[in-house]
Amino acid sequence: MRRSAFRHAMVASLAAIAAAQPAFADAPTLATSRANAAALDALPMGDVRDFDFAARGFVATLKDPVIRDAAGKPVWNTAAFAFASGPAPATVNPSLWRHAQVLGKAGLFKVTARIWQVRGFDVANVTFVRGDKGWIVIDPLTATETAAAAYSLISEKVAKLPVTAMIYTHSHVDHFGGAGAFAQALAKDAPTIAPQGFTRAAVSENVIAGPAMGRRAGYQFGLELPKGPEGSMGSGIGMGVAAGGRSLIPPTREIAETGTELMLDGVRVRFQITPGTEAPAEMNFGFPDWKVADLAENANVSQHNILTPRGAVIRDAKAWAQGLTEAIDFFAGSEVLITSHGWPRFGAGEISDYLGKHRDAYAYLHDQTVRLMNKGLTGPEIAARLTLPPALAQQWYDRPYYGSYSFNSRAVYQFYMGWYDGNPVHLAPLPPEDGAKRYVNAMGGAARVRSMAEEAFAKGDYAWAAELLDKAIFADAGDAPAKALLARTYRQLAYQSENALWRNMYLSGARELENGVSAIDPTGGAGLIGQLPPADLFDVLAVRLDPAKAADGALMLGFDFPDKASRFTVTVANGVLVHRSGLRDGRQATLTVRYADLLGALFAGQPLAAKVASGEAKIEGDPAAFARLVSWLDKPDPAFAIVTP
Repeated sequence: MRRSAFRHAMVASLAAIAAAQPAFADAPTLATSRANAAALDALPMGDVRDFDFAARGFVATLKDPVIRDAAGKPVWNTAAFAFASGPAPATVNPSLWRHAQVLGKAGLFKVTARIWQVRGFDVANVTFVRGDKGWIVIDPLTATETAAAAYSLISEKVAKLPVTAMIYTHSHVDHFGGAGAFAQALAKDAPTIAPQGFTRAAVSENVIAGPAMGRRAGYQFGLELPKGPEGSMGSGIGMGVAAGGRSLIPPTREIAETGTELMLDGVRVRFQITPGTEAPAEMNFGFPDWKVADLAENANVSQHNILTPRGAVIRDAKAWAQGLTEAIDFFAGSEVLITSHGWPRFGAGEISDYLGKHRDAYAYLHDQTVRLMNKGLTGPEIAARLTLPPALAQQWYDRPYYGSYSFNSRAVYQFYMGWYDGNPVHLAPLPPEDGAKRYVNAMGGAARVRSMAEEAFAKGDYAWAAELLDKAIFADAGDAPAKALLARTYRQLAYQSENALWRNMYLSGARELENGVSAIDPTGGAGLIGQLPPADLFDVLAVRLDPAKAADGALMLGFDFPDKASRFTVTVANGVLVHRSGLRDGRQATLTVRYADLLGALFAGQPLAAKVASGEAKIEGDPAAFARLVSWLDKPDPAFAIVTP
């Protein structure tokens, strides 16, 4: 069907649906249908290169699409997005629908004579490079189960070989969490390569704020949403995050300098270090003898996040753009480009054009945000104004499926200026519940606010309706009509959203309003807790110390970890926990224990009493001192409310 015909058919059908629905039903409204039709008109639908690139070299996929853990529980379904065919339904932005069609194809793909990828088995890709004696594995996915399924597929369809080297492009769990699946296949002395700073960043980046980030990641990735035209349409750089076990095989070498070359199983690899871009520790690399470049997650099939909605340290948009400029020269002449998400690109001209325009999207974001900031505009004002130039907006890979200019421009502002916009009224803003009650009262009460929201909804002014209803709910958490209408409002915003993450967050908000709060741990952090360095463990305990419980109490405790050949002294005073290396004088007690046993006691409910009784652990001094410390620690709430007080 031609685009214009599809547009008119969609508008007509949605008009009929809207007329037949009761007020505020969850079917797409006429306003939503018109918004999506207008979005379709603006899209470069004639550019179908991505469909070719994404399908090229397809070998096979799993006979049974469901990947399960050892207990038989499903952790991933490679066919979960097989529904995305034909024209976009009225409940999905047509640009996002098209993106899901390209991104959703799962299976084993032959990229070159020596390189294969398994895509669609997780949010990321795993790449297999044929060395002289075995497989070089790049980015072994998030979960051991999906990584094992990928290894099984390439072993069946290409060759069952040992793993002679492993490369982690960067320090996010979707690029190393499945490494344990290859532990038995690793050849003797097989190196594991990572960028400098990987080990600490991989385990530590999200530990301190892990519970809050995990809760928000559930919203970002839509972990509790059904997959489909009324639910999640993926995450923009992949179709979802696999459940299952997380693991880490520590690197044996970290690459520190751009230009470093290694021979891995007879294959020459040349590295470009890109710190401070998409991850705290990240690198691109190439296979110069084959004219192949791997851009990790620094280049993608979507605009990326400068500040991810789940929360993280803000990334440097300027450094990101500069890293891509360097990559254009570093990998000049490459004829194949692979990445950690999405599909490859082929042809030196195509790759050069892609990297240049992808770079320009980040450079324009940075430069124009700062220009407007220096003219006095605040983050929200810049976000409302800044858009991509047409030449970049017409590139599918610069569109906002994962990151967006709206979110990213505010992140750039925050990178330089912080959250404060300079207006004194924002120095000490009222807490949300207190402020909401005053706003609702000033507007004439809850009934009047709901009436105004209904009027806005009827006009298709969903952003304003959402703001009004948010005030009503934070003024009165029991306002059921406001909750119901806000859930419906969020669905209309979701149906119109081109951004997969925004869609997930709107729909997750609607779900919470209707069903209450629940949460899923998206990180599988228990599998990585054993890798947490002792210093980071004490940082975690510091942010869990409850000063109300500790009151004016004070402690000095020693910790001796023979298996780590390390000792620490922890002091608590003035509601603050501080750790130092070594055992200091003045300790009330010292605990000698295997580090893994202490982690088990703190995080896995495995009391140390049995270890002390058996002599596997030893307490010198006042044993009650440790009990006091534990009693002062607070437990994080992994299921706090987001869209309600």
